[in-house]
Amino acid sequence: MGVFLCLLLVLLVSACSAAGGASAGGERCVRQGKASYAPSLSPVPQGSGVCGYGAMAAEINGGFLAAGGPRQHRGGLGCGRCFQMRCKDAKLCSSRGVRVVLTDFHRSNRTDFLLGGPAFAGLAKPGMAHELKRLDALSVEYKRIPCDYKDKNLSIRVEEESKSPSNLVVKFLYQGGQTDILAVDVAPVGSSEWRFMTRVRGPVWHTDRAPAGPLQFRAVVTGGYDGKWVWAEREVLPAHWRPGQVYDTGVRIADVASDGCRGCAGGAAAAALDWK
Repeated sequence: MGVFLCLLLVLLVSACSAAGGASAGGERCVRQGKASYAPSLSPVPQGSGVCGYGAMAAEINGGFLAAGGPRQHRGGLGCGRCFQMRCKDAKLCSSRGVRVVLTDFHRSNRTDFLLGGPAFAGLAKPGMAHELKRLDALSVEYKRIPCDYKDKNLSIRVEEESKSPSNLVVKFLYQGGQTDILAVDVAPVGSSEWRFMTRVRGPVWHTDRAPAGPLQFRAVVTGGYDGKWVWAEREVLPAHWRPGQVYDTGVRIADVASDGCRGCAGGAAAAALDWK
């Protein structure tokens, strides 16, 4: 069983690295791009958003939200990622910039990010937010950073479309560090009969074969090219789980990409850039 798990982990991490291409090789690189103001992202995405956060997005990062283009969204893998960003107009823009969480997807090829009101205003110097909103698109520099949810453990929300006992749809919340979740399994507490779940969108996973009884979860988590199995060694969902409820896994993820800043301008110096 252990050999099988190791092989599966290697295959998943390899697939992720191949899919990520150059972007995976520079997780900590500072990149150049464009950002625009999006009133629909203030304070929460319309509907559930492509990533599926809905109204909970505002709770994740105080309303500092962003919708990412294809390079940032990565088919849903980028949902929940954290970025530090600042604009480059010395007259209007703060040198410190703002930290945002990616909670939606946008299809425009004109900008890399659409920012909600609080995030866009956070780019500006004091008193300059109104002037900044007059601009069509801002030149920005940005980098992916570890997500830090302070006292929050990785949590699971049972989505409303779940139907007990076997149809289970869950959403992962407060995924810390600079990490991606590549696979999720569920099993009865104390059992080794794991059943895989399928990604629906972003942080949302589904199975129509959920086992009965109290449930435990495990996941393949990667930081850069490094991956590992993470699981809660306890009951996460009770036998009578309820849609709409959030359950604490007791696990905290804080891994940071270990691949450095290969293949991007500025190298390690750019990766270490501290915007204050």
